[in-house]
Amino acid sequence: MNFIVMELSALTAISPLDGRYGRQTAELRDIFSEFALMRARVTVEVEWLIALSEFNLPELKDLSEEDKLYLRGLVSSFSVTDCQAIKDIEKTTNHDVKAVEYWIKSKMTVNEHLAAASEFVHFGCTSEDINNTSHALMLSSGRQLICSHLQMIIDKLKGFAHEWAGVSMLSRTHGQHASPTTVGKEMANVAARLEFAVQAIEKVKLLAKMNGAVGNYNAHTIAYPDKDWPAFARNVVENRLHLTFNPYTIQIEPHDYMAELFNAITRANTILIDLDRDIWGYISLNYFKQQLKEGEVGSSTMPHKVNPIDFENSEGNLGMADAFFTFLAQKLPISRWQRDLTDSTVLRNLGVAFGYSIVGYTSLERGMNKLRLNEEAIAADLDQSWEVLAEAIQTVMRRYGVPHPYEQLKALTRGKGISPETIHEFVATLDIPEDAKASLQKLTPATYIGLAETLAKEI
Repeated sequence: MNFIVMELSALTAISPLDGRYGRQTAELRDIFSEFALMRARVTVEVEWLIALSEFNLPELKDLSEEDKLYLRGLVSSFSVTDCQAIKDIEKTTNHDVKAVEYWIKSKMTVNEHLAAASEFVHFGCTSEDINNTSHALMLSSGRQLICSHLQMIIDKLKGFAHEWAGVSMLSRTHGQHASPTTVGKEMANVAARLEFAVQAIEKVKLLAKMNGAVGNYNAHTIAYPDKDWPAFARNVVENRLHLTFNPYTIQIEPHDYMAELFNAITRANTILIDLDRDIWGYISLNYFKQQLKEGEVGSSTMPHKVNPIDFENSEGNLGMADAFFTFLAQKLPISRWQRDLTDSTVLRNLGVAFGYSIVGYTSLERGMNKLRLNEEAIAADLDQSWEVLAEAIQTVMRRYGVPHPYEQLKALTRGKGISPETIHEFVATLDIPEDAKASLQKLTPATYIGLAETLAKEI
């Protein structure tokens, strides 16, 4: 078979994240691409070197502010051309982190002070000291993006909750008619769940280590035994890279925090899948209509259809994201003895998991913006469901000691279509105070909503 080698574009990309959904995931390229990883590695190497220059090592003079500015400029001005130069070095080294080291050294020939300090680039480090910190920096940015999208969804849900706080709606438990709620309260429920989920995502500490080949500062202490290397490493990780120092590791940081983070994101995504399915169902019940877009087609053969494609797209892509996150959370904390390489190739897929999440969020956001409440259909559904007042009546009967209230209402309503007249006739026979009887006679499915409206407005 002859294959055509095509130039990479949105139309020829293998992954839909870079193809069909390329515009939605474009902002992730600056966080999880090979370019972004290389830039993060340069960041770590530069900050490590600058910190070493301030550590009073006899053979390494403190760099001038101008030299430090130059080194940090390698990060701020890092370009695709620079990244390609590192990749070209890697063709020889066959080692990506070593290629970064050599590239930085090549940039330090601009003056004699930097040139003299060049052998302290990567001093005492194993490649994983650079990689684990780089991945943590990338995840920090990725987490911010995830949380910003989730916050937009929360804000939209809260808006719905307030707008529709008093719109009574039939509940369905087990798919069957149940005590009424309001549309706003149901939106508030999801907003509250998501807020807890976002808090869980935000509180995960992003851990990092810089303690050498097997986590014991072997190389550091043989060269400078009188230096407090754990304190130095902690300072670099926490005060320069703004991560959380992990003092006990093997060659790699064990990635337990990644599992915690990915599980937390998966939890948020699962809540949104639940929302996608519920809104899909409400659209099917005609509780919501979708704003039409000129020229858009719902079906290739049925012209009348307006399909809930945004919610279906969101559900599918969030499912893909959760599949990746779940695998990452299960795989990454496992390493044979002091290190194996299986985590390295897996970590290159961080952007894939985040990418499917972003596609899912943007699809959901787009779908939510199209929703238009159909209050007539919701009210009509409620007006056909007077049997849901059985809970209210039997509860009042319990209060006043009427015998067998549950059983009486079960016989009256279960599996039967109940009219307002049937309810009123039954209430009229009850041996309860007249004011209680009058209250029940005034009750309708639309007014039997408890504190739903208040709760929705308070979110």
